[in-house]
Amino acid sequence: MSDIIAGVEIPRTAAVTEATDVLREMTGPLLFHHSRRVFLFGSLHARHLGLEPDPELLYIAAMFHDTGLVTPFSGTEQRFEIDGADHARGFLLGRGFSQSAADLVWAAVALHTTPGIPGRMGPETAATHYGVLTDAVGWGLDGMDGDAVEEITVTHPRGEFKKEFLEAFVEGLKNRPDTTYGTVNSDVLEHFVPSFRRTSMVERITGAPWPS
Repeated sequence: MSDIIAGVEIPRTAAVTEATDVLREMTGPLLFHHSRRVFLFGSLHARHLGLEPDPELLYIAAMFHDTGLVTPFSGTEQRFEIDGADHARGFLLGRGFSQSAADLVWAAVALHTTPGIPGRMGPETAATHYGVLTDAVGWGLDGMDGDAVEEITVTHPRGEFKKEFLEAFVEGLKNRPDTTYGTVNSDVLEHFVPSFRRTSMVERITGAPWPS
């Protein structure tokens, strides 16, 4: 596999190599290729916007951002993004990275589905979010170089991504539906799981144990 894809160099560090191996073991081809595309698209967006993320930390964030869908981190039900963030932080701390580096990657993973906020944060968090948006919903795709996009998708094929990615979300969330409150994840369960009913903020306020 080339170390340079669409003009983006894959960092050559021990942590990057190990993270790649971990992803191959934890997930299947769908999430592996998606995560690599997130790094590549995120890197291209960062370059275009004049952001300078640490390539190694951006790579780790991209590779771990969806791991919570397939391997919950703890016995406590929590958002899959938090599971992935906890995986990433544990991975980094276990390999001698600083607490600040681990916390930076934690934030990038934890916020990758949150609208509006990641772009106002550090370059790793912003680039991870932009990479996710491009690969999942095509954000910014029309402004990207077509040859670069083709090289990325040839190296890391999409296959039946739309169908399989949504299926992965359903599988990862159907047994913890309450964790999707207030997130885009509830859209997936509402569409695919007939028994799911989202609770609205209005219901939470009107049903609160206050007299008025």
